Amino acid sequence: MSSPADAFTRPALPRGAGLTLDSAELRVLDMPIRFAFETSFGVMRRRYVPLLTLRAGGLEGHAEGVMDHLPLYREETVPGAVAFLEGQLLPRVLGRSLANPEALAQLLAPYRGNRMARAMVEMAFWDLWAKHLDLPLWQLLGGVRPAVPVGVSLGIQRSAEATAELATAHAEQGYQRIKLKIKPGWDEVPVAAVRAALPDLQLTVDANSAYTLADTAALQALDAYRLRYIEQPLAFDDLVDHAALQPLLRTPLCLDESITSVHDARKALTLGAARVINLKVARVGGHLEARHIHDLTLAFGVPMWCGGMVETGVGRAHNIHLSTLPNFCLPGDTSSASRYWDHDIIHEPLEVQGGLMPVPEGPGIGVTLNPAVLDRVTRHRLTVQAGAVPHVDDRPDQPPPDEVY
Repeated sequence: MSSPADAFTRPALPRGAGLTLDSAELRVLDMPIRFAFETSFGVMRRRYVPLLTLRAGGLEGHAEGVMDHLPLYREETVPGAVAFLEGQLLPRVLGRSLANPEALAQLLAPYRGNRMARAMVEMAFWDLWAKHLDLPLWQLLGGVRPAVPVGVSLGIQRSAEATAELATAHAEQGYQRIKLKIKPGWDEVPVAAVRAALPDLQLTVDANSAYTLADTAALQALDAYRLRYIEQPLAFDDLVDHAALQPLLRTPLCLDESITSVHDARKALTLGAARVINLKVARVGGHLEARHIHDLTLAFGVPMWCGGMVETGVGRAHNIHLSTLPNFCLPGDTSSASRYWDHDIIHEPLEVQGGLMPVPEGPGIGVTLNPAVLDRVTRHRLTVQAGAVPHVDDRPDQPPPDEVY
């Protein structure tokens, strides 16, 4: 059976030549989630997803933003990212001839912070550049495997029994690791229930910065359940307290929100603040920085895995390609897209097979947009031509997004 990827035709561009970015399209999508996903931040029922398309020589590269509408996970927000992309990032790169992603990174380097917004441009260009070279992204990144091990992240449930039932159902689907969201007052009880139901499965927990050092006893209680790691128990920007906590626990600590660069990772590993790293490519600014962090953790002998931010198929495909690098040796959060979406924005199904997620085939990230779904969920659309005034197309029949949680 043919797929949209079979119709891909590479334009007659000289292999290895630079790309001149002709135009860009930025959309904000309103994506209802199939279930209420509760964490220590609150309950998520939908995601507002910024989706960027860069165009050059008849090719398109895609990436999505993972920032929330409110500054809960990190400080970036969807409205702020859209404004920064429209006012600064896109005008800076459009019309430029870029030899490779490193050249694009140099253009974006003067801007501090805003790593998720910058990652959208960088990752879209990686997809574009890989298509120009007629190669899959994983080969350009240095990947070594055709499929990646997958775990699943489960939100806070109504009871410990419901948590155990949900965990068991996902274990039966082949997921190699179960991660439970926890918060003060909801930690040991659900963990004990799941461990009793699944005595041999790899089990982890994620606190999303909900604890302090005053909660050390509660975290120590989790040592009894043979967790692979406890993820981000303390403040998102505090390496020192994590370094103080780790010697008090048998269970390894894993850092997520605290790692936004290779410099953060070096400090965390030097201090002993973590024995595992969760790498989210968009959180660290894109694939180039992600590779630097990967190489650093490999040198330290510290395992890592690829985290997820409830991405659509575009962001999920980027994560899968990155997860093929050698030191992504723990199951990541690239679970089946159908867990979250009734209708994804891409044609290709990204589904787990026997505990593994196959890498999408074809040039670039290997997925193609589904225009019918995309247009239905678009709430804001901005098109920018090199050297032209941006054109904005909002959906007048739809209210603007007011909240995520």
